Amino acid sequence: MSKADNKALWSGRFSEATDEFVTAFTASEHYDRRLFREDIRGSKAHARMLADQGVLTPADARAIIEGLDAIAVEIEAGDFPWDPALEDVHMNIEARLTERIGDAGKRLHTGRSRNDQIATDVRLWLRAEIDACVGLLRRFQAGLVDLADQEADTIMPGFTHLQVAQPVSFGHHMLAWYEMLVRDESRLLDARVRTNQMPLGSAALAGTTFPINRDQTCTELGFDAPTRNSLDAVSDRDFAIEFVSAAALAMTHLSRMAEELVIWASPITGFIDLPDRFCTGSSIMPQKKNPDVAELVRGKSARVHGALNTLLTLMKGQPLAYNRDNQEDKEPLFDAADALRDSLRAFADMVPALVVDRERTREAARTGFSTATDLADYLVRRGVPFRDAHEIVGQAVALGVQTGRDLADMELAELQQFSDAITGDVFEFLTVEGSVAARDHFGGTAPDQVRKQIAAARARLKTDARGGSV
Repeated sequence: MSKADNKALWSGRFSEATDEFVTAFTASEHYDRRLFREDIRGSKAHARMLADQGVLTPADARAIIEGLDAIAVEIEAGDFPWDPALEDVHMNIEARLTERIGDAGKRLHTGRSRNDQIATDVRLWLRAEIDACVGLLRRFQAGLVDLADQEADTIMPGFTHLQVAQPVSFGHHMLAWYEMLVRDESRLLDARVRTNQMPLGSAALAGTTFPINRDQTCTELGFDAPTRNSLDAVSDRDFAIEFVSAAALAMTHLSRMAEELVIWASPITGFIDLPDRFCTGSSIMPQKKNPDVAELVRGKSARVHGALNTLLTLMKGQPLAYNRDNQEDKEPLFDAADALRDSLRAFADMVPALVVDRERTREAARTGFSTATDLADYLVRRGVPFRDAHEIVGQAVALGVQTGRDLADMELAELQQFSDAITGDVFEFLTVEGSVAARDHFGGTAPDQVRKQIAAARARLKTDARGGSV
């Protein structure tokens, strides 16, 4: 059949042509064509299995496979004649195959439906996307670990409520970002397990009467196992929702990082300098250096959050089995995957290359009485109840506010007026370096502990995402 006939491959029972608007309204080939590699790969495996089962002749299977390979070359070269009247990637490829090889092309769809075909294509595609995102996550993790090592001794303010709270190591802060990414990687790999189940062979919803061998196609396509229930297999989009959920949380983490980068890169803060190649200027203000990459990553998180809501809402009212609503799953899924992958690439390239102004971060850490808790801990170690120590330090801070001095800049006699438990050694604990070094326990911000965590992170990164040695 020629596409020139402009007749749908399913039109046998219809007495009139589809309305022109409906044809355009229901078409998906303009976006699902990106699944062509997966569609061709699944079709070749299906054809080989049908031939091995005696459903196709070896000659037909050979013609189909050679024809599909030729079509792949056409699509890669941009020479494929996509036709919206043929609705989707599957029908476009099948129609073109039939044009090339004749009746053998019409036999390819034996024992399957577009329902199990698209479910298989999307899972194949998403599996590769997850692997790509995990690879970028690990590259970003490695960059953060290197930056943490470089800045393990760099002092910066730690914040709560965006108010200076306590001094921390800049390296410790980078490792906090690293921990977020480790959890993101874990969630993606967990989602991959449920993605890597094969729906092919479920046909429209009930399976097929042909003697198919699902284990054969499962093995060839690299799935872990065939799906167990044909009704569920063709209508399940949990795997897509689960991926986008993990992507939304990963983008939330990247957005939080982006917010800090934007704040730190401001001339008012001046903690870091971002590489020029990741910034843009202003069309009117020649002095501007805008952190646009970080701002766009922060903005793209909203797209992924929206995609998650779209998919959840899409699925919530659907009865079993497949419904045409599911055509609407691909655009938000594609968009979420693109946003996550591109954002990870941008940050993996940009963040490890930032330059820290160590003097600026240290001076900022000395503001806001950041070692007040250290003075309270000092008093507790000398037998003062914590609540009393808290009150004493609050009075000392009030004096500092009045006189414009940090606790470390006061005279011993001034501090002793608030408690006679304070002695000359107190100043060892009131410097930002002393404060950071004192938190020398597992998970703490002391540089020695930061370096131990760096060593552990590097050991983990020497294994691949499956737990094997790199």
